[in-house]
Amino acid sequence: MKAIGLFCTTVALAGMLAGAAQAQEPASTGEQAPAAKLLSDGVSQTTADPQQTGKTSDGKSPLPDAPTPSVQPATSASPDEEYGKQNKRILWVIPNYRAVSANTKLPPLSFKSELWLATQDTFDYSGFIFVGALAGVDMASRSQPTFGQGAEGFGKYYWHVFVDSGIENYMTEAIVPVATKEDPRYYTMGKGGFFKRTGYAIDRLFITRTNSGGSTINLSEIVGAGAAAGIGNVYYPAESRPWVKTYQRWGTQVGLDGVFNVFKEFWPDVNRAIFHGKY
Repeated sequence: MKAIGLFCTTVALAGMLAGAAQAQEPASTGEQAPAAKLLSDGVSQTTADPQQTGKTSDGKSPLPDAPTPSVQPATSASPDEEYGKQNKRILWVIPNYRAVSANTKLPPLSFKSELWLATQDTFDYSGFIFVGALAGVDMASRSQPTFGQGAEGFGKYYWHVFVDSGIENYMTEAIVPVATKEDPRYYTMGKGGFFKRTGYAIDRLFITRTNSGGSTINLSEIVGAGAAAGIGNVYYPAESRPWVKTYQRWGTQVGLDGVFNVFKEFWPDVNRAIFHGKY
């Protein structure tokens, strides 16, 4: 059987080469190539169908298939593909680790990743500058009269604000989310009108994603910020421990998170329109 197959293959190759040679020669008037040749072993080799040339009796070609050219799909240069694209920092300074680009699906964070997220937000170099600004505002408004003024007073304001924000970061980004199975990240909408997107950014304070991709009440933000404000009663003076002061710290933390959500939502637009995406 191997000998017959080899013989058929040889005949097929010869027929194919002969056909190629005849195609290059001018056709003679009144002469036609025979439609079939009778082989000595009774096998008929047809040459009329060019699609069958070079195939064995079982319909398979003895030659390897020609490589198929790789055609890359055309890429669209539409600017809409870049909408809602977040980066790790805003203006190279402000940390933006919690923001997720529009139309992006990410796996759930592990507890270790959530702790690292809170650590980045708390101890980033820009965070120390931001805490200093808040401490200056508090001192100017004399929110804690017992802290006094001057360098000593500023120092007291500073470390209280720093501890407040640090505890709130860990509570809202790691400790409460791991218990409630919520995703502490901000998922950018990226498209729509100003009021629609602003409303979305604010309602993310009260609605968030679960680790399974659904929506739920944002206990991480509400309970986490409230718990951080309550913990603050341990290190604030006695006159700052009443419910009113605790409520104010709670509201301040939630309000700041809302402002940052709006800032994160529109930052890709500002970056593209003003800075041409270089930040």
